[in-house]
Amino acid sequence: MIRFTPPDGSLDLAQTLDCGQAFRWRPVLRPNSVDAWRGVAFSRVLEVWTDGDTLCLDCTQAEFDEIWFSYFDFQTDYAEMRASLAGLHPVLRDAVRFAPGIRVLRQEPWEALCAFIISQNNNIPRIKGILERLCMLLGEPIAANGETLYAFPTAERLAACTLETLQPLRAGFRAKYLLDAARRVSSGEIDLEAVRRMPVCDARAVLQTILGVGPKVADCALLYGLHRTECFPMDVWMKRAMTLLPGVTPEALGDAAGIAQQYIFHYARLHPELFG
Repeated sequence: MIRFTPPDGSLDLAQTLDCGQAFRWRPVLRPNSVDAWRGVAFSRVLEVWTDGDTLCLDCTQAEFDEIWFSYFDFQTDYAEMRASLAGLHPVLRDAVRFAPGIRVLRQEPWEALCAFIISQNNNIPRIKGILERLCMLLGEPIAANGETLYAFPTAERLAACTLETLQPLRAGFRAKYLLDAARRVSSGEIDLEAVRRMPVCDARAVLQTILGVGPKVADCALLYGLHRTECFPMDVWMKRAMTLLPGVTPEALGDAAGIAQQYIFHYARLHPELFG
């Protein structure tokens, strides 16, 4: 077990892991009634919980250094970022104060792309269900504390499937989008690491060549999978939320736009009274 205190003092597990940016985490109860979260990322299983201001992670130091330090974006000073965002607008100030423990995860790019393809016209419980069925159908099993969990399947494994193979997912029209993404990524037609380094307009354009990927899904894949924090996924809900910040545009938020979006989304969702 690793004990780690974020240098900027900010990580709320529920706010970060259950806010709609990642879909393979669930609350679990550890021995001695300790509330924790269990998830799978980068083909590793992790249980994580808090002890006061300290984060406890059921992993080795090597795994923490290799995967989880970056996954939770501990290299970024969120206290400094919150202070900067708070000065831009009173509502943004209230939003960062309301949920200072939110962090934007650095997820595996291929998994994030698939997750947000699945997210279209969908709700979070159903997204989680489709992803779980996808991993059980095609992912490698991982033994963890007497339970079998599953890694996210590779693009190559998914590309070899047919629509009939994917029927157990109950993904509907999204299945053909997943297959198109898998075939483009596995063939090298789309190199997600190359997309990470492109100018953001070019990166969006490349992702939108995938069947079913529009501006919002592209921005979600860029923000949550490639950590392009200048991206600000916009849907009907976020357009409504942005009415609380008249005169503020995503562009005005600069390189922290995507992180600001998480604060705004969470704050607006839990304060419906703000909309009159």
